[in-house]
Amino acid sequence: MASVAGTREGKLPFVVWVLAAGTFLMGTTEFVIAGLLPQIAGDLGTSVSHAGLLITAFAIGMIVGGPTMALATLRLPRRLTLVAALAVFALGHVLAALSSSFGIVLAARVMTALATGAFWAVGFVIATAAAGPCRATRAVGVMMGGLTLANVVGVPTGSFVGEYTGWRGPFWALAVLAGLAAVFVGRFIPAGKQQAGVPVRAEVRALRQGRLWLALAAAVLIMGGVLATYTYITPLLTDRAGIPAWAVPLVLIVFGLGALGGTAIGGRLGDRRPMATTITAAAVTALALCLLIPLSTGPVTAVALVFLMALAGFTVNPVVTALAVRFAGDAPTLTSALTTSAYNTGIAAGTALAGTALDTSLGLTGPALVGAVSAALTLLPLTALALTGTRRQARIVAQRTDPAAGVLGNERTPASSSR
Repeated sequence: MASVAGTREGKLPFVVWVLAAGTFLMGTTEFVIAGLLPQIAGDLGTSVSHAGLLITAFAIGMIVGGPTMALATLRLPRRLTLVAALAVFALGHVLAALSSSFGIVLAARVMTALATGAFWAVGFVIATAAAGPCRATRAVGVMMGGLTLANVVGVPTGSFVGEYTGWRGPFWALAVLAGLAAVFVGRFIPAGKQQAGVPVRAEVRALRQGRLWLALAAAVLIMGGVLATYTYITPLLTDRAGIPAWAVPLVLIVFGLGALGGTAIGGRLGDRRPMATTITAAAVTALALCLLIPLSTGPVTAVALVFLMALAGFTVNPVVTALAVRFAGDAPTLTSALTTSAYNTGIAAGTALAGTALDTSLGLTGPALVGAVSAALTLLPLTALALTGTRRQARIVAQRTDPAAGVLGNERTPASSSR
């Protein structure tokens, strides 16, 4: 049977892989700062904890910019939106690389965040629509795989290059690659328009579902937990675990491999067992972060726990993203943007709290403690979502056994497919 995009059943459309390449660049720019924080802080004359605001600012830019840009570009051609987002993304990196002012670099980070929010909001809708409902979670997993692959290749490479060229070198490289990506996306993304039949009012009405907000809450908490620790992982590895600075990019590769594996696991299992997958992964993430506090004094255990944290934490992401888009029904654009905003709300809150904890008596273990608490709290909305789904399924089963239900007995409802 042919899919929506005309590919054989079981294979994802090529457009999904194109979008994954775009998210690779976006993920690299968001997380590469973690490996460059000491250099940026020294060059711009600020503390490492204050330089961490560059990650927080990017997250805040996506929190506000994602939904705003999604609504602003709702009726624009999809390809134009993606190409324009990449062009603004490149310009923001040029401005940051040319500046010696922390304030200007901070503003440039917000600028690139707005572009990233627009790209992801449109990209997730294109990917899920092209893949079809049966492969939506897998498509989201592949697209987010570009994000996690950034942690395997982009972030460690940027950190490695930064050791030799300074922190500005990776920014120049990202600007050039974004320009090339704009050409690539313009070539392969179909020149279709956004769904003109879905008005802004319909997009807003989709936000009334309680299940949607439970999924968004889980996205906030799990990403906040992982990134609270990851943002300040470099001083933990060098000053507490005793890992030399030159080896930190290798540990970042290990984190990226875990994140990539987690995204793949979530993408594969999320369509069949979404709640069991996410609840188990969130519990393992909290456990790994708790163990990181006492066991980060040894390099082997520290690296192993960093891998486990990434593997379990990123398993949750594609599942809750696909669930949120599914709950939105025929108005997914704003919901897709809000999902991205939810992740970045977690990043902003997690990195801010972790930076505060870093400056307290907790020291280098402070960010891990913040992360452990946030990951543990993820279990609350996930459990509520699972219970809500169970109750909905029970009602559907009762309807099917009622002779008066008629056609319901042969109908596969959206609720039953989202268990």
